[in-house]
Amino acid sequence: MSIGVIAKLTIKEGCNQAFEEKFAQLAASVRANEPGNNFYSLHKSRTDNLSYVVLEEYVDEAALAAHGKSDYFRTLGAELGPNMAGAPDVEYFDGI
Repeated sequence: MSIGVIAKLTIKEGCNQAFEEKFAQLAASVRANEPGNNFYSLHKSRTDNLSYVVLEEYVDEAALAAHGKSDYFRTLGAELGPNMAGAPDVEYFDGI
């Protein structure tokens, strides 16, 4: 069963460009190295310049676990941290 993930992120004022550039590096690594990832996409709110969501889908729990354990996720995720206004709000969904 596929697993969908929606991560809601709020960034600090003035950090949009740095955040988007670092996220682009992370997304490229995910796409290149995770065959169990169907999509990994960043979207910015039309009404709040500091609000983003990451839409993700994995083929199964093992693929989701591999994503979270990858070196590039840990490294680039940590590098995104200084741009964040707080912890992400992450919700998981089961495919139907």
